[in-house]
Amino acid sequence: MRILLSRTDRVGDLILSTPAIASVRRAFPDAHVTLACSRYNSVVVERSPDVDVLAMLPEGMQPAAFGAQFGGVDLAVALAPRDVDHRIVAASRARKRVGYTYETRYLARLILRTMLTDVVLSAADPTVAERRPGRAVAHEVDQVLAVASAAGARELVRELVLPVTAEDRAAVAHLPPDPIVVQLGIRWSERGSTSASCVQLFRDLRALGRPLIATYGADARELGRVIEQAGVADAVLGELPFHVWAAVFERAACVVTIDTGATHVASAVRVPTVVLFEYKWFRLASQEWSPYRVPNAILRKPPDESESSLRSSRAEIVAAAASLVRPSADTRAQDTR
Repeated sequence: MRILLSRTDRVGDLILSTPAIASVRRAFPDAHVTLACSRYNSVVVERSPDVDVLAMLPEGMQPAAFGAQFGGVDLAVALAPRDVDHRIVAASRARKRVGYTYETRYLARLILRTMLTDVVLSAADPTVAERRPGRAVAHEVDQVLAVASAAGARELVRELVLPVTAEDRAAVAHLPPDPIVVQLGIRWSERGSTSASCVQLFRDLRALGRPLIATYGADARELGRVIEQAGVADAVLGELPFHVWAAVFERAACVVTIDTGATHVASAVRVPTVVLFEYKWFRLASQEWSPYRVPNAILRKPPDESESSLRSSRAEIVAAAASLVRPSADTRAQDTR
C-alpha cells in the first residue's frame, strides 16, 4: 500500500501533526508512506520513524503539478486545511483522498467535495471562535487526529514525535543545567510588548534564581543582539540547528515564549511552558495552539505598550514561570537519596 500525507506550512503545525502521522503508520504498518512538506518545515520530520520518504514542494511549483507525481497512491491525506495541501492530495487521484476545512467555509466545503472523497469539518474558525465565547475550540492535534481517523486510523497516537539524539544533547552539555529558556521572536518587540520590556523581563526573571538562556531564529537577530549587549542572559544562542535547539529546551526547567513554533517544540520535549499569546484572536489561539500535554501557563499580551501594561505583563510571566519551574537537578538528586 502506498500513502501520501501532505503538510507544507509551518514548523509548529507539522509538530502538532506528528501524532496523526504516527497514527496512520500504526494503522498501516507495512505501507510505504511519503510526506509532502516544504524545505522550511522538513526539519521536523527528517528523523521521523513513521515516514519512509520526504518529498519537498519546490519553490514556485504548482501544487497540482507536484501532487500529480504521486499518481497511483492508495490513500492521500491533507493534514492542513490549506488549498496547497488540498490540491496536492487531489492531484494524486488516490482512491481515498481525505482532508479538512472549517465549518463556516461554505464555498471551500463545496469545492472540496469535488476534490476529495472525505471531508472532515472543524469548528476552529477564527471569527466563530471570537463571536461565540462559550464554544470550546479543539486543539490542533485533535483536529488533525480526526483527519487521521477518517483516513482509517483506529488506534490514535497522542504523543508528539520529535527525536532528539545523544549528539544533540552533547552539543548543549556545556550550558548551565535547569535554566529558564526564553525564546526570542519579533513579536516580543511589537503589539503589546517592546524590546526594552523584553530586556527588563530577563532582569525580573533573575529573581527566580535560575540561569537564563535566550534562543532566537532569523526573525529575531536584532532582538538577540539587544539581549546579548544588555548582558541579562547567561547565554544567547542564535539560529541553532533545529534538533540542537530542541535539546536546549529539553534541559530547561521552563520555557518562556510568545506564540510561535517554539511552544510546540517545548511540548514535544515535555518541558513546562509559559506562552504569551497575541491580544487579538486570543480565545482561538490559546485553545487551538496551547502547549500540548505539558504543565503550562497561557497568558495574553496587553492591548497597548503603556508602562503599566508592560509591567503587569512581565509580572504575570514571572509568576507563571515561578509556578512551573521543574526542580533543579540537585534537588531531584537529593529527593532520590
